[in-house]
Amino acid sequence: MASDPEVTRWFSWGPYTDVAQPRRFLAGLPEERLLGFKLDLLAVHHELGPAGITGLYEFSVRDRRCVCGTWFGRDFWGTGANRESKALLQHLAFELLGMHRFGSYSNPVNERSTRALQGVGLRQEGVLRGYHRHGDDYLDVNVFGLLREEWERSPLRAEFAGAITVVGSPPPTFVADR
Repeated sequence: MASDPEVTRWFSWGPYTDVAQPRRFLAGLPEERLLGFKLDLLAVHHELGPAGITGLYEFSVRDRRCVCGTWFGRDFWGTGANRESKALLQHLAFELLGMHRFGSYSNPVNERSTRALQGVGLRQEGVLRGYHRHGDDYLDVNVFGLLREEWERSPLRAEFAGAITVVGSPPPTFVADR
């Protein structure tokens, strides 16, 4: 999926051109998780297998904030998988990690991603000019945010109430003191 140029069009990496690239990504995940940098999750379709990656990044446990990022293979675009992953990530961030703010980014030209973020309750707060390096170019990004009190009364939370079950405990590095 990550070798598809359409899937990786807006990323600073990709598309993958050989199997060593995703292997390096996977090999680095345990240390990034241990250090509290990144909490990536594999999104798996119950019949079709791996669908993409979703996760939380840019943690500030002190400020109780994080940013989400998600990508799916093209076969999963428009299926609702992104909506489900955002419901899971918001539950994880607010209920289990004690976050106060949940954010995300999109490229202003990527209208599909922008609409998807708005569709799961995030509010566009502005544009960061020249924020994202993409090859030799510096691109603008839309910045989005959702605060805990907004999430608590959000339609997405209500839609998935009782449908999300978490087994185990999140890594302590990511949990804010309550």
